[in-house]
Amino acid sequence: MSAAASRPVGTRVKGIYAHLDSFLAGVERLKSEGLTHFEVLTPLPRHEILEAVYEGRPSPVRWWTLTGGVCGITTGFLLTSLTAIQWPMINPGGKDVVALPPYAVIMFECTILFGALATLVGLLVHCGLPGFWLDSSLKDPRVSDDKFGIVFLRASESDAPKIEAALRESGAIEVTSGDDTVYEVSNV
Repeated sequence: MSAAASRPVGTRVKGIYAHLDSFLAGVERLKSEGLTHFEVLTPLPRHEILEAVYEGRPSPVRWWTLTGGVCGITTGFLLTSLTAIQWPMINPGGKDVVALPPYAVIMFECTILFGALATLVGLLVHCGLPGFWLDSSLKDPRVSDDKFGIVFLRASESDAPKIEAALRESGAIEVTSGDDTVYEVSNV
């Protein structure tokens, strides 16, 4: 792998906002200009931000839960039925060796266990946790206190000026370009 292949393609652009309404205006402005590959940084979860960024699309974590649940019910059935087949008992009255009603509790518990564990893994994957490999622009301590942020990690060189202008015009208090140059827009 060459050194050129390991470098990120594009430039970083970050805007910091002091107020939720200007942050939402920035998100809407960027989306209206077709600039959509950005990360948002917020100090708290807000339904307005989820609606603006995801436009009502459901979370992909639900597929992890479904996959875990299906694997769990399958594992529960295989565990109980293969155990009964391996060590058959004398069943009076011609009862089946493998029957679903007595195995339903084990299958249910395995479904819950595997679904919960898969949900946890999906949550960690889609949240990018742990954040050891996160870009330094995503680790701004201000956004865990009282500020909001929009970060483009790999903006093309031609889109960077449009992004910076859109961030400034929508009320960003600070705009940082890929060379870590800070442009103060207003003092809040």
